[in-house]
Amino acid sequence: MVKRLAVRASLRYRYGMRIEIVSDVICPWCFIGKRRLEKALAERPDISFEIGWRPFQLNPDMPREGADRKTYLETKFGGPERAQQIYARVGAEGAKEGIPFDFNGIKRTPNTLAAHSVLRWALGTGVQTELKERLFNLYFIEGQDIGDHQVLADAAAAEGMDGALVKSLLDEGRDADLIQQEDVMARQLGITGVPFFIFERKYGVPGAQDAEVLLQVIDKVAAEPEEAAAG
Repeated sequence: MVKRLAVRASLRYRYGMRIEIVSDVICPWCFIGKRRLEKALAERPDISFEIGWRPFQLNPDMPREGADRKTYLETKFGGPERAQQIYARVGAEGAKEGIPFDFNGIKRTPNTLAAHSVLRWALGTGVQTELKERLFNLYFIEGQDIGDHQVLADAAAAEGMDGALVKSLLDEGRDADLIQQEDVMARQLGITGVPFFIFERKYGVPGAQDAEVLLQVIDKVAAEPEEAAAG
């Protein structure tokens, strides 16, 4: 379940345990995984956590303008009937976490490159997790097109960012190449599905695991400095 990552270890637990989540904003399991991580974090109020979101595109070949939802479902799942079966299970799991998914309300499946770009900028302003939550809600609950630059700019502004600047940067395609490079890097690390949780850049946990599983990893990472000192 827990995968040891072949990347240089981080020692940032002294200032807060670092957890990075590789995910896509149109991934319903990523939304569920976020809720389950929040449950785990709430169980350890004595630990400071540093949360970061890293990009992954479920549909890297999606046209920049996105696609009609019906067309997308027919291409990916062979039609809306099969998709309905799959999303019924996802919806049931989401309901357990308090997420009222409205898959029927989604009219367009976006290319998520622009959304990931805004999330990248949000990290510098300290509102990345808040913006991630807002984008999940806009897409999965309100059915908005989060590939639309104005929708993204408005979402960023609602979290205290400069909406006009965000719109301008998106229109010029700023940092799109960097997002694509990070997506490739994630795949080179062996990440083929999301969410994927990275703890202190040492341990990787794939999938929307239950809070109990994530809590076990948190405790393992938190105990390691004590074990090293004892040795």
